[in-house]
Amino acid sequence: MQERTCGEALTTLLEAYGVNTVFGIPGVHTIELYRGFNHTNIRHITPRHEQGAGFMADGYARVTGQPGVCYIITGPGLTNIITAMGQALADSIPMLVISSVNRTEQLAMGEGRLHELPNQAGITAGVSLYNHTLLSVDNLPKVIARAFAVFNSQRPGPVHIEIPIDVLSADASHLDLTPWPMPACPVAHPASIAAAAALLKDAKRPLMILGGGARQAGAEAKALAEKLAMPVVNTCNGKGVIPGDHPLSIGSTPSHPAIREEIEQNADVVLAVGTELSETDYDFFFLGDLAIQGKLIRVDIDNAQLLRNHRPDVPVLSDAKQALGAIVDTLTNVNRDMDDHIVGLCTQLKERTRDMKKPVYASFFKILTDVLGDCIIVGDSTQPAYYAQAYYETQHTARYFHSTTGYGTLGYAFPAAIGAALGAPEKAVVGLTGDGGGQFSLSEIISAVDAHVPVIYVVWNNSGHGEIRRFMDDAKVTRTGVDIAAPNYAALAEAMGCASAKAHSLAELKAALLDAKQQGGPFLIEVNEASLDCGYAF
Repeated sequence: MQERTCGEALTTLLEAYGVNTVFGIPGVHTIELYRGFNHTNIRHITPRHEQGAGFMADGYARVTGQPGVCYIITGPGLTNIITAMGQALADSIPMLVISSVNRTEQLAMGEGRLHELPNQAGITAGVSLYNHTLLSVDNLPKVIARAFAVFNSQRPGPVHIEIPIDVLSADASHLDLTPWPMPACPVAHPASIAAAAALLKDAKRPLMILGGGARQAGAEAKALAEKLAMPVVNTCNGKGVIPGDHPLSIGSTPSHPAIREEIEQNADVVLAVGTELSETDYDFFFLGDLAIQGKLIRVDIDNAQLLRNHRPDVPVLSDAKQALGAIVDTLTNVNRDMDDHIVGLCTQLKERTRDMKKPVYASFFKILTDVLGDCIIVGDSTQPAYYAQAYYETQHTARYFHSTTGYGTLGYAFPAAIGAALGAPEKAVVGLTGDGGGQFSLSEIISAVDAHVPVIYVVWNNSGHGEIRRFMDDAKVTRTGVDIAAPNYAALAEAMGCASAKAHSLAELKAALLDAKQQGGPFLIEVNEASLDCGYAF
């Protein structure tokens, strides 16, 4: 039998599990990961920084539902990707990071080897759900199976597997590379479903909250909401689980005082599905932790999460899709009318949460969707993304996501939009960043050019770190470090082979988007906030 190295076997095994894209920067310690790579159908995307690889994998995973996979070099490559792993951990995004590590006999010796760290796996332990050092090639199939079990049957997140250089080159010809059967997601206990159904049946004013953990449960959530004539609030990661224009949809405004009042005081039963009930979704305006007065039903695939942030009256450990479907089936004799009162309540709450202070943001997003249709918007920490967190709604899942909340990293949009565009090539993809945050990862523009990815970048230029500048002003702290210079993004994009334009008005923005749509390649639009008009009347 022809010899097959561990690195070659790994790529073959990943392809057998359905992996079709790998993000990575090859190095001297990862050569064996690329042996035989050209004999697979996996495409390789090369970012310009390992953090970019992680963010690309993140964006890819969000739109496909499949794990984003990264090949990472020992030492600095591994430390570079940790921020992206932290973002994926915070938002429950499946990500598989395969890294090399020094030879087995050199581990923990501290002899100054190339890329050596005292404990590389220890560094990633805090941002991984499963963290393993492969010391024997014979364990490769079972270790990869455990990684995919994380992605398929529990609350997902990053997995890190490091492989010593000598193990990567070891003979793996004898291995069976058939994928292992995957365990199913946990199913709710009948008693939990019965208790939840009983509370909802007797509720006078129930309310459902949908988080990112409900992304695959849209049909069931909609059926339950309609059966109970139950208003629905969604978090940012739950956008589109129920279409934003549904009469029972209030939207992703759980931090707004009006919605907080509905959750905390008016609803007699709150059904929270796949949501942490955490600060970044429910206390965006720093009003304090939630204080729910009614009964609380929590549905989550993570048993520990069921007991965090707020005590549930009925905890339901289950996949969201299964649990909501079971509750619907249990409420066979319940079918409340979606009358004018309920629809009027939802409409009233929507009106109370409308942002009337910054109409330019509403016009901005309307132009994006008018020109690009059912597009995907990937946001960074920038003013329009803060607006979108609360006020921009979608008709489908995975049409808007960002790094603004949760872990809150900067430099996300440029690379994550590349991953999203690779995962959903049939959709127009917008990478939305600020002139400050964009400087964290602007080198990834050329990665989009290199990979021929037709992403549209929009840089919102407000001359520095505008949000932190506002916080400093509000706190009466002298502005320091926030009024930073921005490069000429349009010129930089052109230098990297990316077409570009500048927009000083909403009309110019629309024209630039039409141009970008027609050209089809990577395209960057720099928007000058100070010169924008507020209305969109064309």
